[in-house]
Amino acid sequence: MSLILTGAEILQILDMDLALKAAEDAFRAHGEGRVNMPPKSYLQVARGDFRAMYGSLTLEKEICGLKWVNVHPDNPQRGLPTVMAKIILNDPETALELTDMDGTYITNYRTGAAGGLAARYLSRPESSSLGLIGAGVQARMQMAAIMKVRPIRQIVIYNRTLARAQALREELSSRYDATVTVADNPQEAVAGKDIVITATASTAPLIKAEWIIPGTHITAIGADAAGKQELDPDLVSKAKVFVDDWAQAQHSGEINVAVAVGRFRLDHLSATLGEVVAGKKPGRVDSQEITLFDSTGLVIQDLALGTAVYQLAQERGLGEYKEFIPGLPPK
Repeated sequence: MSLILTGAEILQILDMDLALKAAEDAFRAHGEGRVNMPPKSYLQVARGDFRAMYGSLTLEKEICGLKWVNVHPDNPQRGLPTVMAKIILNDPETALELTDMDGTYITNYRTGAAGGLAARYLSRPESSSLGLIGAGVQARMQMAAIMKVRPIRQIVIYNRTLARAQALREELSSRYDATVTVADNPQEAVAGKDIVITATASTAPLIKAEWIIPGTHITAIGADAAGKQELDPDLVSKAKVFVDDWAQAQHSGEINVAVAVGRFRLDHLSATLGEVVAGKKPGRVDSQEITLFDSTGLVIQDLALGTAVYQLAQERGLGEYKEFIPGLPPK
């Protein structure tokens, strides 16, 4: 029997505290080598792409599963989300399906939580100002996570569509005890900030190296496919770089362009975030370092958070059980 969970049911369970705990568990497992995770595969179509992400990790016990997720940048013009997903979790011993769940909101929360986790381990503890590039769903998720881990009191937003930036300003102002303003350009948004978040689909650098002061932490979320980049390659070279996973980051992360043109190599990498969380390698060691977290998104994040949601859904009696293969013995 498989538990079917809709997005509406999952939203009754999800919160950022749950997502941050799952992210920490997943990245620690990655740093300790308790994962089996091939790089994601891409299927290009006319208006976007689909990605197949699958793998396993061991927390209290082994978890395995698959996520099928899209990125269609024009979807908001159709009244649809840019990113939608489905997650399937299986029993690794028998291969029986445990749950078939919407993965859209899990994807949103786990991506935000990765940025929050990176800020916890890589930014200066006293960080209080933040520059936000982008005003979409992930900008909101990143803020929800970072506000849990750092005392942010000033937020400056830049988005190429002014109305979206203004709408986000109103939303964040009502939600958080912080001064929120809209910048006229990217430089104004990031100059002098303790933390910088980039969450766009840009294929050309938006942030120049000379705009970033010593001690800044940057989380680059937007580059999730070959050719995408948000940061000046000189800034990447200048920063202390951490990735979620080298195999993915080198072909689809913020560093992918720098790698392709020979400006970044594996020996330039400081560590994976998992190695930092697991205590295997240091994160920030100097208040003047510029740290950069290149987030590509790992299926182990989905598996950890998806499993937590699945367990809570069972406890709360949410969802509906379906028998996809008739005649199987009860579990």
